[in-house]
Amino acid sequence: MKTEKQGILNKRTYLFAIEIVKLCKFLNSNKKEYTITKQLIRSGTAIGAIIREAEYASSKTDFIYKLSLSLKEANETVFWLMLLVDTQYISNQIFNKLEKECNELISMLIASIKTAKSN
Repeated sequence: MKTEKQGILNKRTYLFAIEIVKLCKFLNSNKKEYTITKQLIRSGTAIGAIIREAEYASSKTDFIYKLSLSLKEANETVFWLMLLVDTQYISNQIFNKLEKECNELISMLIASIKTAKSN
């Protein structure tokens, strides 16, 4: 059964994935950048996809494992965003917006993992 917190995490990771897809479409068509964007779209959309997968985890251990995988994908996403801003493919404004949201997702995932481990 999904808790309200999981519902919020699902919604925010889905909206974040949409922003990542839009950014990658822009980078592919306007900047002709394909290598980094391939990695970014994979990690940035995997955050939410893995959380959705965790909803049907076979055990508490599996649930925690899947949330941990999602956390790793979020951390990787921040890396790709940093690389894009430092190589001037994206502006500081775009970076700041997406990094802030991704870091908030990371905080929510850490809190969810701690809660799941303590229950």
